Amino acid sequence: MGREFELKFAASAEILQKIQADFGNFTAIAMETTYYDTPDGALSARRITLRRRMENGRSVCTLKTPAPGRGRGEWEVEADSIASAVDRLWAAARPDGLDCPDASRLHAVCGARFTRLAKTIPAAGCTVELALDRGVLTGGGRETPLCEVEAELKSGGEAAAAAWAEALAEKYGLRPEPKSKFRRALALAEG
Repeated sequence: MGREFELKFAASAEILQKIQADFGNFTAIAMETTYYDTPDGALSARRITLRRRMENGRSVCTLKTPAPGRGRGEWEVEADSIASAVDRLWAAARPDGLDCPDASRLHAVCGARFTRLAKTIPAAGCTVELALDRGVLTGGGRETPLCEVEAELKSGGEAAAAAWAEALAEKYGLRPEPKSKFRRALALAEG
């Protein structure tokens, strides 16, 4: 199983600029994400996220599932469309109690467009990717600004990554963001 452990924090554009200036030398990634579900919302009802993201022109399809603790299960494949990826993702993840959705019935429900500034940082007991995301979340014909900081564990211990992220949040006055981009964009789509 792939496992994702990350902490998200709401930020302002000014805070993102300050963090960027303090850490320097980030890699810029243009991201455009489309989230998919079945017509009856079966995936989101089970806290399963299915998305296709363009990352600097490269198409990556991802399936995320609930997992114990603060992390999530995460599987990715490069594919030109969600329809060509869903069977492979489902076979790898095998979400409990849910058959693979019919690719022809999947539809886009919401999305996001943003620029990510990313940097890998070695820290005590772990390595994290620090990501500064700025753009918009989209859903239901509406948009809302996106401005957040992510600290994602790349290697080492979750406790060490959490401690590093919490120290970063304290230093820059960041507020925890408990909802994923998908959940916030879905709320837009649902009105």
